[in-house]
Amino acid sequence: MAPPDDGDGDGAWLTRYRLARRLMADEAEDGVRGVAGSLEHLCRGLAKHLSLRGAAVSLMSEAGSQGVAAASDHHIKGVDELQFTTGVGPCHDAFAARRPVLTADLDSGSGDPWPGYTSAAIDAGVRAVFSFPLHVGAVAFGVLDLYAEQPGPLNSKQVAMALTFAQIATETLLDGHLTSPGGDLEPILEVAMDSRAEIHQAQGMLMVSLQVGPTEALARMRAYAFAHDRPLIELAKEIIAGRDHLDDHK
Repeated sequence: MAPPDDGDGDGAWLTRYRLARRLMADEAEDGVRGVAGSLEHLCRGLAKHLSLRGAAVSLMSEAGSQGVAAASDHHIKGVDELQFTTGVGPCHDAFAARRPVLTADLDSGSGDPWPGYTSAAIDAGVRAVFSFPLHVGAVAFGVLDLYAEQPGPLNSKQVAMALTFAQIATETLLDGHLTSPGGDLEPILEVAMDSRAEIHQAQGMLMVSLQVGPTEALARMRAYAFAHDRPLIELAKEIIAGRDHLDDHK
């Protein structure tokens, strides 16, 4: 794949690329393998190298499928899921625009572009979010999110390194073995993509039980999940199991 055009030449990009691969290899001693393992190593290596709180890779599609495929740690995975629970956030904007969305201070006081998400992310200990789309031309696969505990922008070298890691994440998703020898999707990736199917199923059940349209059903799910500090996928599973119909939360 061609290097991204970051203005400093192929030599500098190749140096960063080799460094990124070494950083990923340093994280590969945990025994986790495959595409999901490579993405986890990528998240941990990048977060350590840039001295950030963490990183996560989310899979997304134009059809609405989305889910966290890998994260540097469990807490960051939960923080990244906030964007799917609330339905807004920098990763959605980066995916839609096919360009990085760099938010140096979530609490800047200059207006909140992501109501609900911003306050939840700050409560989770995040003050800055940097989202880089994983794409080739107009075709996007997901987003690489970086999280910082303190406000402040990335400098040009950090942005260049993040773009290099985003390129490697894209390569991993394009060239890696997404399935097992038996043809099944890797377990971690399967969970990430199946989450959306369960949310759609729960959404349909609410449409019937509450007699509302699809937009209203999903909006109620997101509002309830956010108000009760629960991941959207967890609420969806409860609805599917018949343990929560949101009847009392109209």
